[in-house]
Amino acid sequence: MRAERPGLERPVVVVFTGLPGTGKSTMADRTAVHLGAPAFSGDWLMGALQPAAGQLAQLDRETYSRVYYGLLGSLLTRQLLLGQSAVLDCLVTEAVVAAWRSTAARHGADLRVIECVCSDLTVHRSRVVGRVRGIPGWHEIDWAHVERMRAEFPALGGERLTLDAVLPVDRNFGTVSDYLHGQ
Repeated sequence: MRAERPGLERPVVVVFTGLPGTGKSTMADRTAVHLGAPAFSGDWLMGALQPAAGQLAQLDRETYSRVYYGLLGSLLTRQLLLGQSAVLDCLVTEAVVAAWRSTAARHGADLRVIECVCSDLTVHRSRVVGRVRGIPGWHEIDWAHVERMRAEFPALGGERLTLDAVLPVDRNFGTVSDYLHGQ
C-alpha cells in the first residue's frame, strides 16, 4: 500500500516550523514531493476556511489555535491511519509537537521536527517584505507580523534539525534528506 518514502522503513511525520520567510514552505513542499506524501499547510487550510467561516483573524488566539492545530492534527491522523507519511508546514509549540509525536507513535510512525530560521535579519526581512504568496483567502504577511510571531513562538527545545535560510535551498534540502534517511 505504501509506494512512498524511498529508503524509509515506516511512515514519517515531518513538521516544518519557523517564522514566516525562513523557507519552511519551500522545504515542506520539496520534502513532500521527495516522500510522495501530502504537504499540509496551516496557512492554506485557514485560507480555505475564510470564505465560509468569516473573519478568522477576529477570533481570539485560543480559538484560532484550536481550529488551526485541530485541522492539521486531523489530516495527520488520517494519513497515519492509511499507513502513509505526512509533511506539516506550520508554526508549532512544544505542546503541539508533543501531541503530534504521541499521535505518530500510536500509529507506528516517526516524527521529525525541522525548524527553519534565518540568521541574517536583513536577509530575513528582505524575504518577507513585498512577498506575494497568493494563498486564496489568506493575508499577505508583513514584517510587523513576523515580529509578533517571534514574540509568540519561542524557539523550540528538544530534538530537531535546524535549517538556516541563508544557505542555498539545494544544500538545505540535502540536509533534510540526510536527516530523514538517518545519514
